[in-house]
Amino acid sequence: MKRVPLIKMLAGTALALAVVSTPVIAGNSSSKDKKEALYPNATRTEPKLDLTSDKDQKAINEGLDAVNNQDKAKAEQILQPIVDNSKSKYAQALALQGLANVHYNDGDVKGAITLLKKALDNGVMPNDTYFQLQYMLGQFYLADEQYQLSVDTIEKWRAEGKKETAESYALEGNAYYRLEKYPEAIAAIKKAQSMTDKPNDSWNQILLASYSESGQSDQAAQVAQQQLASNPNDANALSNTVAVLMQAQKYPEAIALMEKAKAAGQFKTEKDYVNLAKLYLVTGQDSNDPKTPAGKAAATLQEGMSKGVVTASAENYSLLGAAAYMSDNTSAALAAYQKAIPLAKDGEANIRAGQLLIQESKFSEAKSLIQQGIDKGVQHKGTAYMLLAEACRGLKDKPGTIAAMEKAAQDPETAAKAKAWLKAQGASK
Repeated sequence: MKRVPLIKMLAGTALALAVVSTPVIAGNSSSKDKKEALYPNATRTEPKLDLTSDKDQKAINEGLDAVNNQDKAKAEQILQPIVDNSKSKYAQALALQGLANVHYNDGDVKGAITLLKKALDNGVMPNDTYFQLQYMLGQFYLADEQYQLSVDTIEKWRAEGKKETAESYALEGNAYYRLEKYPEAIAAIKKAQSMTDKPNDSWNQILLASYSESGQSDQAAQVAQQQLASNPNDANALSNTVAVLMQAQKYPEAIALMEKAKAAGQFKTEKDYVNLAKLYLVTGQDSNDPKTPAGKAAATLQEGMSKGVVTASAENYSLLGAAAYMSDNTSAALAAYQKAIPLAKDGEANIRAGQLLIQESKFSEAKSLIQQGIDKGVQHKGTAYMLLAEACRGLKDKPGTIAAMEKAAQDPETAAKAKAWLKAQGASK
């Protein structure tokens, strides 16, 4: 099941929980109450209420007030005896739903579900109370990651209560997304949006993520761009739009958006500068003129660093080094990698710097840096040893060259090339 969506979203759902009913003494409901019913067309036959005790009614009111005030101890002290001892099933049901809220607020979602199901199974509740609790159960299931039960409960609520709301379709869309049923999620969210002129921003997040996860990158980009158009100063909307444009490989459009935001002074975080720099480099790799976008990448990073927004980290200096190298500025690339080396936890920057030093025939410095990088740990060890061998060869150090090649021959990535060299030199074992 989907746990980490493309766009950052809440793991569950934000529930605006409140106790949903005030007890009514049997025979006290008026015709006016019925006209204002929340579920006037419900298929459920409304049961006869059995609450006749003023004492129970007062206790329930006090207990539910304690729930709303998040006074757990008082709520449990008042409501649990009603569940255990009241002769009224209606009173028991109201007390159970109050205790369900207590458990939910305390982080015990499974306990809340158990209590809420007991309240619903009890059955002696007016339709307004019954269906509100049924809807709440659907929310609880979503929060507990029981997504199919959430969908089933909301569909039952809709069918029996004869009520449709935008929020109920949005909840259903959220659950379908997490079940990876993207067409159903898309349909539910679009239905929710069609039912209100004030759709929740999070609904677009689910719609966007559903399009993205189902491979409909063009539709995802369209949704993201619409969201950004509605909220042009929203940093999250900009970030989401750039992300889906990149996924759709619409790099020029993503760059144009970020350049516009940067010109408008909307770049506030390191991520803004770094992402734009990375976009420039991505486009530069596939360009006939990589120097131009690479130069823009370097300039973007340097601007962020000069403003103190982009931090002096190994990752950022390495990115700057890659940008400088792609723009044929070898000295700037080497300087950037050398700044990354003391900050890095691994030896990747050493290897990059060593490779540049080899190109400049500075073999002694290259050998030292590459060996240090290997000792710190690198991802492609065979490649690193091949470079070490090249540095040794430049120093006319044949034993060192052979030793490095023998190490390279032990790595599957470079084994064939290294073994062929060793054989040609008559040094293979």
